[in-house]
Amino acid sequence: MLVITAFKTFYSVPMKNLYLVSLFCSFLLLSCNNKTIQDNAQSNTDVSEEIQSGGVKMVEIETPVGKFKVWTKKFGDNPRIKVLLLHGGPAMTHEYMECFESFFPKEGFEMYEYDQLGSYYSDQPNNDSLWTTPRFVEEVEQVRKALNLDKDNFYLLGNSWGGILAIEYALKYQDNLKGLIISNMMPSIPDYEKYNGVLRSQMRKSLVDSLDAFEKRGAFKDSVYVSLVTKEYYNQHICRLPEWPEPVNRSFKHVNEHIYVLMQGPSEFKVGGRLLTWDRKASLKNIKVPTLAIGAKYDTMDPKAMEEISKLVQKGRYLYCPDGSHLSFWDDQKTYFPNVIQFIKDVDENKF
Repeated sequence: MLVITAFKTFYSVPMKNLYLVSLFCSFLLLSCNNKTIQDNAQSNTDVSEEIQSGGVKMVEIETPVGKFKVWTKKFGDNPRIKVLLLHGGPAMTHEYMECFESFFPKEGFEMYEYDQLGSYYSDQPNNDSLWTTPRFVEEVEQVRKALNLDKDNFYLLGNSWGGILAIEYALKYQDNLKGLIISNMMPSIPDYEKYNGVLRSQMRKSLVDSLDAFEKRGAFKDSVYVSLVTKEYYNQHICRLPEWPEPVNRSFKHVNEHIYVLMQGPSEFKVGGRLLTWDRKASLKNIKVPTLAIGAKYDTMDPKAMEEISKLVQKGRYLYCPDGSHLSFWDDQKTYFPNVIQFIKDVDENKF
């Protein structure tokens, strides 16, 4: 009825006033549209007053020599499943693990990438007293608290040095864990060094002789030596893809060599840093949380040693990647990710 009345009123207006009526209606419509836009803008502003950062959060940690910040990035939102990734090195970066972004979030998992202190995206204090395994363990615990991870949802996945860190964290703080994943890391550095000797013995003799000559001179940064190690060793045992993924190359560019050498030694063949005597085989029996140990056929780590981890912990499972190397989450994704995802789901559903 109101519409009809308005329609009749409009046509009762003299023709000379139609222009004024039309102008008034246009002004009224414009005012209404502007109000709608303002209301929508106000509504969007009210959603959150915090600056959105794409999931990145700099976590403040306390150390014996002061406070620093470490880089983390969140993907997804799941109150039951939260996975924290621990990169290797020591002092590599989260970047070489970015392929996890293609798998975990679409499963509904909440996932966190994280650069440990001293790594490229985090603070890099110049104090060698910080680069010890116990200090790194305390850092992980502080990160856990800052990200609100707990025993009902916290899964820790460590690769290489990150596997060492994951084992050490579990031995001290496993009451805060839901599940543990040790990816491509033996539980003993002396055993790892021996296995490297086995892999080296399988190389052609002329290559080994060349490597020996460089190593005796301490020429670990010589371009020829680096080229030989990369071509003959890394491409066979670190990542077997014909062309290394950009995130892997980027991570290698960003490694903090000082920390790496201090803790690991000058090369994969020359272990001699602070980790030289690390061995936790005898302590694995104390790990009671569900644990997945991952090995690969072409790994720098003996896959049999990773299988042994699954037998020594109280609740273990073993994953073997027949086409994988040290970065089996790149060169054997078809085996790696379905099984890691299934492990997490089994633990979450109490089927482990």
